[in-house]
Amino acid sequence: MIEKLTRLFPVWAIVFSMLAYFYTWIFTGLESAIVPLLSVVMFGMGMTLTWDNFRSVLKSPQLIAFGVLLQYLIMPVTAFIIAGLFNLPAGLFAGVVLVGCSPGGTASNVMCYLGNADVALSITLTATNTFAAVIATPVFSYLFLHKIVSVPFWGMMLSILQIVLLPVLAGTAINSLFGKKIEKVRQLFPLLSMLAIVIIIAVIVALNKANILKVDLVTVISVIAVNTLGYALGYLIPKIFKYDKRVCRTIGIEVGMQNSGLSVALAIKYFSFIAALPGAIFSVWQNVSASLLAGWWRLTDRKKQEAGHL
Repeated sequence: MIEKLTRLFPVWAIVFSMLAYFYTWIFTGLESAIVPLLSVVMFGMGMTLTWDNFRSVLKSPQLIAFGVLLQYLIMPVTAFIIAGLFNLPAGLFAGVVLVGCSPGGTASNVMCYLGNADVALSITLTATNTFAAVIATPVFSYLFLHKIVSVPFWGMMLSILQIVLLPVLAGTAINSLFGKKIEKVRQLFPLLSMLAIVIIIAVIVALNKANILKVDLVTVISVIAVNTLGYALGYLIPKIFKYDKRVCRTIGIEVGMQNSGLSVALAIKYFSFIAALPGAIFSVWQNVSASLLAGWWRLTDRKKQEAGHL
């Protein structure tokens, strides 16, 4: 039941976005809840991890390093180029780049499972990318944005430490120590994480009601382009290096899906409400696109299996 509800994330996101647009008063007072809600998401991610996930980095350090390198090369550069090509205004430009500079999204593990990819590798990459974000996200944000908007490097680093790293570590510690005893409670966290992200998106929509009609199709297309190129390059580059299909799928999903909730929180804290819009759009779109991609991979595997090729 919980899994079915979480798979309907795009539907819930759209429903809550419409509620927020037409009944803004419900959500506008929740602006201060964005950071705590994102911390809940990160704590939930930690509750899916154990210290063994980090030990696996030592077993295949080259592959993990390769995945992290692609994450922080492909997405920030792609986001910067796309935002420049579409000549986005400063606020939206910053929002798109912030999405690109964020670590991989927590939903990527589910999508890798649905797409017959390597779930263990996905979990390890998501965790490693999240820890790397403490340094990588402020560095790349400053690198690509400082000539366009003021980027508070140290403030961003401290925020990511508080919003992301500490909750993930706390969740991992609790799961490692008490995993079996809290199994039933732990199963609720994917649903809680989904609800937290949905509410974050709704708050952004409510706060940006006046700006939403100003966000033209170009902005939406730019967000879709960043996501699509992330999947494509994240899949094709490992393939060039002769990695197997499951590894290519995993890195493709990991690179293409972003922690857009983090980009939203940073945008509101350090830039503007409108800079948070690309993250909100990305959050909805990436779950739709990843679900379609995972479904297509699963379908092609089934057809090959039926044909006797697997």
